[in-house]
Amino acid sequence: MTETPRILIIDDDRAFRVGTGALLADEGYQVEAVPSGDAGMERLRTDQFDMVLLDLRMEGRTGLSVLEELRGSGNDVPVVMLTGFATVDSAVAALKLGADDYLTKPCDNTLLRSKIKAILARREPVLGAGAARIVGAGTRMKEVLRAISRVAPTESTVLLRGATGTGKELIARAIHEESPRRSRPYLTVNCSALAEGLLESELFGHARGAFTGAVNERKGMFEEANGGTIFLDEIGDVSPGMQAKLLRVLQEREVVRVGTSRTLQVDVRVVAATHRDLEAMVEEGAFRKDLYFRLKVFQIRVPELRDRPEDVPALVGAALARWNERVEPTRRIQGVSEDAMELLSAYDWPGNVRELMASLEYACIVSEGGRILAHHLPEEVRDGASAISSGNGNGDARRAEARAPEAVRRYVAPDAASEREKIVQALEEADGNRTRAAAALGMGRTTLWQKLKEYGL
Repeated sequence: MTETPRILIIDDDRAFRVGTGALLADEGYQVEAVPSGDAGMERLRTDQFDMVLLDLRMEGRTGLSVLEELRGSGNDVPVVMLTGFATVDSAVAALKLGADDYLTKPCDNTLLRSKIKAILARREPVLGAGAARIVGAGTRMKEVLRAISRVAPTESTVLLRGATGTGKELIARAIHEESPRRSRPYLTVNCSALAEGLLESELFGHARGAFTGAVNERKGMFEEANGGTIFLDEIGDVSPGMQAKLLRVLQEREVVRVGTSRTLQVDVRVVAATHRDLEAMVEEGAFRKDLYFRLKVFQIRVPELRDRPEDVPALVGAALARWNERVEPTRRIQGVSEDAMELLSAYDWPGNVRELMASLEYACIVSEGGRILAHHLPEEVRDGASAISSGNGNGDARRAEARAPEAVRRYVAPDAASEREKIVQALEEADGNRTRAAAALGMGRTTLWQKLKEYGL
């Protein structure tokens, strides 16, 4: 859920749209209203909302039709159906299609407010210590946390999708620690780090004499993890032969040690991860389609750090707290300067959270305690952040400014009347790309994100 919940009203009654919109805006919600089912679906395809108030009977497309397409597309945004023609049949039909609740018009405002609060409260992920290490309060990471809270209590296989360094292993561990298997083993293997023969022995074990050097019988990781969870990182890198063996484990829940023909039953939950485009690999014949479908029972897409710049300050704070726990008091970091934080927020982080953590550790070392200043950051971060922020061809000057110990690089806003217009124009010219829009405006991405929230864009 977003920090300020967004509610979409889909109703052809203008008086209801205006009146209810004003009521909910006074409650602190961000409200948008559209007059038809088609217009509502268009907004839901292109943007994210925390709740929908949907009229059942409208001219043209009905509310039930909208709800059916919404649920069919996998969008589980909470929907409260509204109608002035209350019947038991229509209520049952709406609930069967996935509506969260049902109200008749004219709505009792107190009841409407209480239902909205109750439904939104249920949407917040309920997680324990297992997910405590996952840092992120923005919309993208809240979606990830919500997904963890849904799938962790189940036995389903999970596929984590995302670029290298985004924190997929941390999420895999959180799924295990939030699950009923939390007291059982959790094992992880990087499938791309081992040759096929070694990976097979590592996962399935081997008999004595199965190959040169196999002087003793050995259990594989699937046996060791029995009753628990195994995390298969970089599953997209395994060979076709190994794919077939993994498919057998997922289908039959059994393994065969290398050098034997005896099957062993295992009870292991699989969480897999990859940065590869598995769909394209399936089309090319490089990845088994049957294994792909076995793995993608429940997918979680982990966003890149550049897509959630609002989380950078919190990640920085968490990294510094861990550093301060490990070092002598004289080496502890007291904070990050405004200029350094602006550079950290403006940089694109191609290596994602992993690169951010490494860069902060470097800065902690060279700062020798006290505060981290702009010139303590790695050169590639200073240069990269300055290049992104230079939208006026003055990149060299910006880089020099970032390298200087007393560097100051702040966005100078125009008058309030024209700022919103400039931001809208920059976003249009950048085709909605916030990084390019921020560069064109000469501001950091975090600053742009804050402005978008401020202006409701």
